[in-house]
Amino acid sequence: MRASTGTMALTFGDIAPFNRPTGGLLNFALPDTPAHLLYLHALPQRVRGRADGVEVVDTLAARLLHETRLLPRWYLPRSDVRTDLLKPSATTSRCPFKGDARYWHLRVGDRLIEDAFWEYPDPLPGALDLTGLLSPYMDRWGTWLDEDEEVRGHPRDPFHRVDARRSSRPVTVRAGGEVVGRSTSAVSVNETGLPTRWYLPAGDVRPEALEPTATSTHCPYKGDANYWTLVVGGQRFEDAVWSYQDPYGEALPVAGMLSFLADGIEVDVAAS
Repeated sequence: MRASTGTMALTFGDIAPFNRPTGGLLNFALPDTPAHLLYLHALPQRVRGRADGVEVVDTLAARLLHETRLLPRWYLPRSDVRTDLLKPSATTSRCPFKGDARYWHLRVGDRLIEDAFWEYPDPLPGALDLTGLLSPYMDRWGTWLDEDEEVRGHPRDPFHRVDARRSSRPVTVRAGGEVVGRSTSAVSVNETGLPTRWYLPAGDVRPEALEPTATSTHCPYKGDANYWTLVVGGQRFEDAVWSYQDPYGEALPVAGMLSFLADGIEVDVAAS
């Protein structure tokens, strides 16, 4: 099982208020209708998008749309997009909560990027007013910058937190019942909507049990992770160990440390 790439504070997870939470408590009842909630807000930072070296988007007025059970999406003012590079697409789609979407191809030089943007020119009555805003398929094209920091995967949610805390509590990791790591210098990572993950210094894990793999993942909140398969007592736990060698600021305390997750792996944390 691979490390999660993160859940959204408002829209994903059992404590997310826009996802019919099953955890936590509210002092008000969520309405039965609509069962699908939308929340749009302005972002203070500069957002830019480039394709093949051409700046297609440059805006100080980006919006972030949160929807129940969906990742957040940037919606960008049409006036801050190079609309001279857009070509109409025959693609359409219908959202029961927002309305009918139309799509735009993006032509940069000799390259045509199909359905690079979509928009809702006539939102449904009662929906949010999304007129004049274009939303990009970030994962299909381009390099995206939040100020001067590259954004990969999806925009970072300002309601999402990552808290990494050093701990002297003894942590023991077992795989198939066999101890593979033990430390009193672990770091706990508490991330919005996720169970606590424990990271151990690499020196406190049996090195002969680790077999590097080619797997890698990206988390918008922690960075790029690389993986190992854990080999213990004739059992293989594929991609069960991961590490962030150069994590983002919130996760800096876990740099180079190892975390574990797979069926058959137990992480025991002493009370004191």
